[in-house]
Amino acid sequence: MLEIDELSVSYGAVRALDGVGITVERGGITAVLGANGAGKTTLLRTISGLQPARAGRISWDGAELTGRAPDRIARGGVAHVPEGGGVITELTVDENLRLGALWRRDRADRAAARKEVYELFPPLEERSAKPASTLSGGERQMLAIGRALMSRPGLLLLDEPSLGLAPLITARIMGILRDLRASTGLTVVLVEQNAHSALSIADRGYVLALGKVVAVDTAAELLADDGLRHAYLGF
Repeated sequence: MLEIDELSVSYGAVRALDGVGITVERGGITAVLGANGAGKTTLLRTISGLQPARAGRISWDGAELTGRAPDRIARGGVAHVPEGGGVITELTVDENLRLGALWRRDRADRAAARKEVYELFPPLEERSAKPASTLSGGERQMLAIGRALMSRPGLLLLDEPSLGLAPLITARIMGILRDLRASTGLTVVLVEQNAHSALSIADRGYVLALGKVVAVDTAAELLADDGLRHAYLGF
């Protein structure tokens, strides 16, 4: 499982995360919700080693992540899809996917992973030789997720995958995440402002406000709590 204990992160004098504790069960989908500035993106960046922690600890699958370099964390089975996806538009779709598995030495395994991604996202295979700049917003998000899956992670960190997408595309991506969890046992931490979409596929949810956890419960209970939804989740 992923365990985060008393995690604090600062940007200069600004405390972005303040004593955050989160437990994510293996094979579960956990939604992390909250308004802009709540600390959601900082949380994912700290898990993946892109942002140093001021205090606290993070462990995944029994291994300490706190203080590790991002490349070591990635090799340990953690994949991070940042907000906006971060695809390289000058490269083709296939070249972007190959980047996700550069560190894997088994060529047959890399080829098998690429085949699985194309089966998961058929529009990407149709455009495999096209520059990523020609893709729609939804296709770019599929590519970003597919590139992360190329490393065959055990833990997938997703930052606002629905940002700027049409509701139909958002629903499709959420459905794919749910199916991936069911078929592979993938563990997902899903950061979203679209709380309703995230909770529709999550097992459990945490709500952040000003860097602190203000609520934690099953997804069903969070959806049913009218006061919490109106105060923190905006629906």
